[in-house]
Amino acid sequence: MVIVAIGGLPGSGKTEVTQEFITAGFTNIYLPQILFDILDEKGLPHTQEHERPIREQLRVEHGMAAFAKLNLDRIKAAAKKGHVTLESMYSWEEYLLLKETFGDDFVMVAVWSPPKMRQERLSKRPRRPLTPKETLTRDYSQIEKSHQAGPIAMAEHLITNTADMDSLKRQARKLALTLSQE
Repeated sequence: MVIVAIGGLPGSGKTEVTQEFITAGFTNIYLPQILFDILDEKGLPHTQEHERPIREQLRVEHGMAAFAKLNLDRIKAAAKKGHVTLESMYSWEEYLLLKETFGDDFVMVAVWSPPKMRQERLSKRPRRPLTPKETLTRDYSQIEKSHQAGPIAMAEHLITNTADMDSLKRQARKLALTLSQE
C-alpha cells in the first residue's frame, strides 16, 4: 500500500495527474471536497469569493492540517484496500501529519508549471475559471497562508507540466505504475 499526495499550485495539472493514478488502480480522495460539501449545504456557488473564508475557517477550527485531519479516517479505510491518491494536499502541517501517520508509505508528488502557463489554463477552465490576477492572488495565498511551498519542496517526485497533455499523462502514468509496484 502506498499513499500518494499530489500537490501543486492551481492550474499545474494535479487533476490530470490524479486521473492517471486512478486509471492505474489508485483510490482517490480529493481532500478539499469537504469545502465544497459545506458550500453546497449553504447553497453557495463554488467561487473563490466563497471558498476562501470557509477554507480559512476550517483551518482556524482544526489547525493548518485541517483537510488531512478531517479526511484521516477515509484515508486509512481506503489504504486498507490498496493504493491511494490524495489530490490537492496543501499545507506543510498536512504533510507532517500524513508523514507521521503513514511513514514511508506516504509519498509526495509535486506537479509544477510556470505561472503564465497556469494563468492561461485557469482562465479557460470550465469549472471555477480564474483571471490572471485571481490566479496570482490565490498563488500568494496558498504559499503564504496555506503553507503550500513546504510539501512541494519535500516532494519525492516532480512532474513538470510544460508541454502538451499527452506528455503530462505519460509522466503521471509511468510514475503511478512505478509507485504501485513498491
